[in-house]
Amino acid sequence: MFKAIFTNSFGILISRILGFFRDLLTASTLGANVYSDIFFIAFKLPNLFRRIFAEGAFTQVFIPAYARSKHKSVFVANIFVIFLSIILVITLLVNLLPSLATQAIAIGFDDKTVEIASPYVAINFWYLPLIFSVTFLSTLLQYKHHFATTAFSTALLNISLILALYFSQDKSQAEIVYYLSFGVVIGGILQLLVHMIAIQRLGLYKLTFGGFKYLKTKSIKIKNETRKFKKQFFPAIWGNSTPQVSAFLDTFLASFLMTGSISYLYYANRIFQLPLALFAIATSIALFPRVARYIKNKDETKALEFLQKAFWFLTFLLTASTIGGIVLSHEITWLLFERGSFSALDTASTTTVLKMYMIGLVPYGLQKLFLLWLYAKQQQMRAAKIATFSLASYILFALTLISPMGASGLALAGTISGFVGFILTIKAFGIKNFFDILRSKNAIYLVVGSVIFTSLLLLFKDFIQIYM
Repeated sequence: MFKAIFTNSFGILISRILGFFRDLLTASTLGANVYSDIFFIAFKLPNLFRRIFAEGAFTQVFIPAYARSKHKSVFVANIFVIFLSIILVITLLVNLLPSLATQAIAIGFDDKTVEIASPYVAINFWYLPLIFSVTFLSTLLQYKHHFATTAFSTALLNISLILALYFSQDKSQAEIVYYLSFGVVIGGILQLLVHMIAIQRLGLYKLTFGGFKYLKTKSIKIKNETRKFKKQFFPAIWGNSTPQVSAFLDTFLASFLMTGSISYLYYANRIFQLPLALFAIATSIALFPRVARYIKNKDETKALEFLQKAFWFLTFLLTASTIGGIVLSHEITWLLFERGSFSALDTASTTTVLKMYMIGLVPYGLQKLFLLWLYAKQQQMRAAKIATFSLASYILFALTLISPMGASGLALAGTISGFVGFILTIKAFGIKNFFDILRSKNAIYLVVGSVIFTSLLLLFKDFIQIYM
């Protein structure tokens, strides 16, 4: 398990390092203004659908269903055709009506800004069918405990965007956004190619694509499996969509605030997402196939054993990341972004937003771990109800905090909803089971280590401020 976690983490780390370099170039080139807001809007929409349809919901329903299928290759072909068809229809609609799609995510934009942003939205949306195909292939690789290709291929998108920024450095801001938009699509194509190569090299080609040959003749044999998959999938969409819908609402509400607010949320969230992806998501991806198999084989004791190991591993890492992110928030933002068009005022605004995000890192990360239990037991409807309460709390606090706190209030609202979701997930997992995990000497080590680490970071902060 830990080998898979480290593989995922290392791949994500490489991607995020390149991602921060990309953001550094973006901040220096575009700064925090209307064109940076437009690009983040254009890229956010396909990413919203990707995270809702492709990554979370699809993977967490597909792996248990695939494990139970008696006609795996036909089941794979049938599900792929259904979902890719839906995604292509959505993509075509967005390209036919890009202004409506733009207005849906940024109602605060005026007509002129919507007109400027619409072609970028249309281009970026072609990333969605590409990345769905990538996610589909990566799910099959995960089931076979191969994680390296997916973990490292995410760097290809960032490389593509870095090259787009390099080749467009002498262009106008409008042209730079065009280069970035096409860079997104090219990055998706590269990710798809390396996954197809991995499928071929691991001997999974027949299993992945062989079912298309028999889809018409044998589809009746998987009718019940497909029906059950669809029944589980739609609650899973909602269950996995809370963070993405919150991010969508962040952008929607921030479009009514001062120019640059969308960018402050984006840059701060990029920093917040690093430890979340590096530790929480990497651990969840590695753990889920094992937990799903143990629960399928009715061996909950073994599943809980793996979950407990992952819990303490993740808790230590997320706690350290939270402390570091809050104590050094200004220094991190200054180091990464303050150059070129990104001013000291932009650093101060982004720092405040980052602190609000970082408070919620531990509950967000640990909730992903415990949600695995519900999805492995095919309790998608229960997870969907938790997501509903979590989203409702976000909306309530976002509307309450946006006026007095601006963009940082939206970030804090997301953090509060993360705590709500975590508490409800623990209740569903079982309070007794959770406290059984907490009854460990690791809890003492965590408290003592946190105090020592905080003290050391405060001393380090005082030291580096002399040279800033």
